[in-house]
Amino acid sequence: MTVPLLDLTRQYVPLRDDILAVIDDLCSSQRFILGQAVADFETEAAEVLEVEHAIGVTSGSDALLVALMALGIGRGDEVIVPTFTFFASAGVVHRLGATPVFVDIDPVDYCLSIDQVREAISPRTKAIMPVHLFGQAADMEGLMEVAGGIPIIEDCAQAWGADFKGQQVGSMGLMGAFSFFPSKNLGCFGDGGMVTTNDSEVAANLRELRMHGQSGPYLHPKVGGNFRIDALQAEILRVKMPHAAAWIDGRRRHAALYTELFANAGLSEIVELPKALEGRGHTFNQYVIRTSKRDELRAHLTGLGIGCGVYYPLSLHLQPCFAELGYKEGQLPVSEQASREVLALPVFGELSDDELREVVEGIAAFYG
Repeated sequence: MTVPLLDLTRQYVPLRDDILAVIDDLCSSQRFILGQAVADFETEAAEVLEVEHAIGVTSGSDALLVALMALGIGRGDEVIVPTFTFFASAGVVHRLGATPVFVDIDPVDYCLSIDQVREAISPRTKAIMPVHLFGQAADMEGLMEVAGGIPIIEDCAQAWGADFKGQQVGSMGLMGAFSFFPSKNLGCFGDGGMVTTNDSEVAANLRELRMHGQSGPYLHPKVGGNFRIDALQAEILRVKMPHAAAWIDGRRRHAALYTELFANAGLSEIVELPKALEGRGHTFNQYVIRTSKRDELRAHLTGLGIGCGVYYPLSLHLQPCFAELGYKEGQLPVSEQASREVLALPVFGELSDDELREVVEGIAAFYG
């Protein structure tokens, strides 16, 4: 039996008629830029995420970028980011002429190490960007205590629906940045993103920045960019959003079943399973195990037709484009070790129990 790492067609088929209907309605209206579709999407998303403002943008990467722009971050500034994450977390900082300051991760939750953040803060630190990695909320309580008055931008790209002690991710920092890339727990039909905030002045600034800094017709008090989410993506997300909680519940159920299956197979002490920490609302955007034989296991599973992936094979502080920052191998050891050992397994909500058993049986055969 082949088992895909992700199969979005299984999610699409039950929603096909509803999605095609809203696409047809939008095509009939020919209103593709902002408008009521985007406004309704933003209102509904803000209600789900329990925030005052939600601003739809072009992608998760642009959500981070425009959030930094709203803070006026630029040359000479520093932004603290994890080194074990997707490239955009640091790329947007560099793009504005600021310096990404890489810090190591906590070995259990893969999120920013609070102690490392404390040591990295300097007079030039203008923002801290924790990533709620793999769908589990970072220690926002600890981060906000360490940050003091430094703005926190939550990178929620992988964490729609996660919460920290009952508070939705994206509602605790000054801003939250979401991605609706198709593989996310809530994904659109291409690129899409959103910035959340409870600050009305920040929200107004974000709305201007996503329209080239425009405050009125052809009046630009600032330079922004073209960061508007397409109305088409907004309408698709409005269809999918009410189902996201159930999809996440499916992922959580599969994670629990994995724990049971690994234990029954005698693998719990051989591979390290992900830990859903109390009060962190893990949504399992990825289900990530660890093993010192990661590459060999990955090749074995691939040979069996079982999908798996590596997030992320090279920590950002070791990427060639950041060589000028002077980081050396061994400097951030927790992240570097994770990059050698992590392996993501299929966990999406539409998987069958038999498919999960097939995955664990494949891993058991490797170690058998």
